[in-house]
Amino acid sequence: MATEARPEQPPARASRLGLLWESAIGKKALMAATGVVLFLYVFFHMLGNLQIFMGPGQLDRYARLLHASPQLLWTVRAFLLCALAIHVVAGVQLDLSAREARPVRYQELRSTHSSTASRTMIWSGLLILAFVVYHLLDLTVGVANPGFREGEVYHNVLVTFGRGVGVLAYVVAMVALGFHLWHGVWSLFQSLGLSSRRVTPGLQRFAAAVAVILTLGFSSIPMAVLIGILRP
Repeated sequence: MATEARPEQPPARASRLGLLWESAIGKKALMAATGVVLFLYVFFHMLGNLQIFMGPGQLDRYARLLHASPQLLWTVRAFLLCALAIHVVAGVQLDLSAREARPVRYQELRSTHSSTASRTMIWSGLLILAFVVYHLLDLTVGVANPGFREGEVYHNVLVTFGRGVGVLAYVVAMVALGFHLWHGVWSLFQSLGLSSRRVTPGLQRFAAAVAVILTLGFSSIPMAVLIGILRP
């Protein structure tokens, strides 16, 4: 007895997010969106950190305020972690796709039309990612901080930057962050379609200024500990 042929099932429709992820343009859009989120976090994180110059009481009160609602804190952390994961994975995949599409590298030609920041985006990003892991182990979890005290942020910062390796790791990472933001902020304007020949010079100066301000702002803390401005 012959069996009836079953009608073919229509292929499942990919989700809009899936379609966005599969295209290079979509990945760039997701990188731009997550880049905005991460940039805002970095900016406000710097402002919070700079409260250390107002004394240990102010910095520790600020830390207690952040931990006043653990549920909200972990929700924000989870959101930032997702944004970071999307940003990193999309960036790595775009870089690998670009390398595969260009089997022969024209290093001399590329160097004349791109900045150091743009050529080192993937490496500065990976360096920042490694630093984030170290930073969490040092000042959040405390396992990389030999004198860690729960809730005493000012003390923990002085312990970290009382060691040469702590100062070196932080400053190098902040320089990498500056280079990453220099090209990243500029690329963000391009991804959003806000750049043009008329406004490009101004946007490039703005991106460079933002990178310098954040680099100096973050780096001022370990340097202040190192030269004795911040002390117990």
